[in-house]
Amino acid sequence: MELAKVRNIGISAHIDSGKTTLSERILFYSGRIHKMEEVKGGGDGATMDFMELEKERGITITSAATSVTWNDYNINLIDTPGHVDFTVEVERSLRVLDGAVLVLCAVGGVQSQSMTVDRQMKRYHVPRLAFINKLDRIGANPKRVCQELRDKLGADAIPMQLPIGVGEKLEGIIDLVKLKAAYFDGRDGERVRFEEIPAAMKDEVAEARHHMLEQLAMYSDVLMEKLLGEEEISEDLIHDVVRQAVLHRDATPVFMGSAYKNKGVQLLLDAVVRYLPSPLDRDIQAKKWDDPTQTFKLEPDPKKPFIGMAFKIMDDPFGQLTFMRIYQGSIKKGETYVNQRTTRTERFSRIVKMHADKREEIDLAEAGDIVAIMGIDAASGDTYAGEQKYGTLESMFVPEPVIKVSVTPSSRADSDKLAKALQRFRKEDPTFRVFNDEETAEILIAGMGELHLEIYVERIRREYKVELEVGPPKVSYREAPTKIAEFNYKHKKQTGGSGQYAHIVGRIEPMPEDTPEQFIFEEKIVGGRIPKNFIPSIEKGLRESIIKGPVAEYPVVQTKVVVEDGSYHDVDSSDRAFQTCARDCFRIMFPEAKPVLLEPIMKLEIELPENFQGTVVGDLISRRGLIANTDMKDGTTAITAEVPLAETFGYATDLRSMTQGQGTFTMELATYRKVPAAIQEEIVAEKKKQLAASK
Repeated sequence: MELAKVRNIGISAHIDSGKTTLSERILFYSGRIHKMEEVKGGGDGATMDFMELEKERGITITSAATSVTWNDYNINLIDTPGHVDFTVEVERSLRVLDGAVLVLCAVGGVQSQSMTVDRQMKRYHVPRLAFINKLDRIGANPKRVCQELRDKLGADAIPMQLPIGVGEKLEGIIDLVKLKAAYFDGRDGERVRFEEIPAAMKDEVAEARHHMLEQLAMYSDVLMEKLLGEEEISEDLIHDVVRQAVLHRDATPVFMGSAYKNKGVQLLLDAVVRYLPSPLDRDIQAKKWDDPTQTFKLEPDPKKPFIGMAFKIMDDPFGQLTFMRIYQGSIKKGETYVNQRTTRTERFSRIVKMHADKREEIDLAEAGDIVAIMGIDAASGDTYAGEQKYGTLESMFVPEPVIKVSVTPSSRADSDKLAKALQRFRKEDPTFRVFNDEETAEILIAGMGELHLEIYVERIRREYKVELEVGPPKVSYREAPTKIAEFNYKHKKQTGGSGQYAHIVGRIEPMPEDTPEQFIFEEKIVGGRIPKNFIPSIEKGLRESIIKGPVAEYPVVQTKVVVEDGSYHDVDSSDRAFQTCARDCFRIMFPEAKPVLLEPIMKLEIELPENFQGTVVGDLISRRGLIANTDMKDGTTAITAEVPLAETFGYATDLRSMTQGQGTFTMELATYRKVPAAIQEEIVAEKKKQLAASK
């Protein structure tokens, strides 16, 4: 396999932009499947949405991997979900991919989830192309979408194509590099026919091409000189400049079409192999095992020592399936490799290439491949290598869950099955958490949103045949101080034999909202007033205290504790004494810092027909929402608002009834903000009632 001809790409976008439909067309035109199915509307459902729930709801829940061949190039393709609730699927896919296609709807443009995906692509330095899909829809406006790419994502969007007509009049696509019009013939648009540009569009095309070259000239002195000298510019030069601009993540070339109407997909595939990086073009660094501050470059060379990353775990009737990206070296069926986190040696008994839910056994996989390993005990984000203590790859970012519900099996006999299901899903999805509430003895599951947890409850019912009773959703509140509280606290205990003595002096202070660390411990003790070996005990005691705050037993955040002084006793002071001292001091003194409750605030993006705007805005305000932006285009209103999570439960149903089923919304965590005093009193009273009832 020639590495320069390998492309590892993902398709990501806002919900309902047509990612899965586009993936289906790519599979069809590359000869991987022989009949196209649609995401919605009967049939067997799209190839990449293979779960029953995905077919029923017409949404993608888990990312699916496949590989196709296009013009002698091997493309490993991952189709990712659009719902923010399944954001970790996009996160982990982008973590291991070399390039991506950002799909945008020609009517919706850059929407909230497009922004989230854009952030993820930037986080993992993934070069990308943009594809403006759904040009056959009424209200399609590719020019406006390109402008939104520049304004909202800060991308240097360079249109490489122009559509011939939009909406119902979409006939084909004009290639601004070749200066030809492409038409897609045959029942499924499988034959691409190039013709001269329609006479009526000649001026528009000349202007668009000149604009494209001017933008590209910013990345090439040679192109700039030729443009200024009005010389002929070759296609090869344009391709080289675009490729370099994409690899350095300076520009986002924009392609156009309609996947549903089979227009423009083949040209997008040409662009993928032409502009997106191969494994040879990426600079991937690994950390040294014994010194994580030191890094070394990984070479996509099959002869070098093996290193790869397990980026996704899936349970399967035959055991665990671990998806792995191989960065360096190669792996062979039956050989043993080392998990760098656990330092355990494991045997790779079977290696498979995935095609959605089908698989094909292989004996060898090399650098640049994305494969799945059967039967190894890995966790998402683990690094595997050919030798002990070789190196580790930076793991992926996992957002914190924001919503909890309690689950109870309807019959006691199902407890074991439920435990098995929860154990499996927790391993597969790092954003899905399971807790046992000690006070109420309930099992709590936490996730990224109502839909996220709803899907898991449904999967437990179907796949494990466990009937569940689901409690009302609970919000993950936080507690934070608002003013500085000084403390001078002594812990003394004398009960026969050696006693306990510890004494600390310092202050608790609030931190700014945007501080990434939730808790900072600082010691400024001079002259050995407290011996150095007791300092970690003080920190440990404080860290144990912040798990449950004194206001209503929620985690404490945005807090800094500075210890400046204290004293100790030669005999009676111990690690345990200082731990207890710190714990008691925090519990007693934290209320002096006038703590408040913080609640998760969600960013809602709602699309609805404009005649329902008044009702929906009124409803948002009644939910303590703040309207950030209202945008009207072609009879549709897009509202961006910030609403407390506690006020959003059941919003999907309410929005449907307010808009006669025509409104849609997406929701993601924006920030944590102070709860109004009156509501804080209610929450604290409710929590006290729950605690009293459980005792």
